[in-house]
Amino acid sequence: MALNKVEERIPARMPLEVYERIAAAARTVGSSLNQFLVQSALDKANDILERERVITLSTTAAEAFFGLIENPPAPNDRLKEAMQQREALLCRR
Repeated sequence: MALNKVEERIPARMPLEVYERIAAAARTVGSSLNQFLVQSALDKANDILERERVITLSTTAAEAFFGLIENPPAPNDRLKEAMQQREALLCRR
């Protein structure tokens, strides 16, 4: 019977000074070194992913964006041509 692998190991090499500082921080918050490393890495990963996935707009830019969504401009000739090309390429029978 095959077992599902639910945990992975991540080996890390670091200078002794870095290790000691991380270990001291883990002790300070009352967690094991492993718990501290995993939680710290997860926090950093979440920060990076949120920063990459969320678009932040100024008030002016947000108002302009939502204004265009609520009242889109009429299609110009270039857009009409692009839609015709799209239909010709994707909607062939």
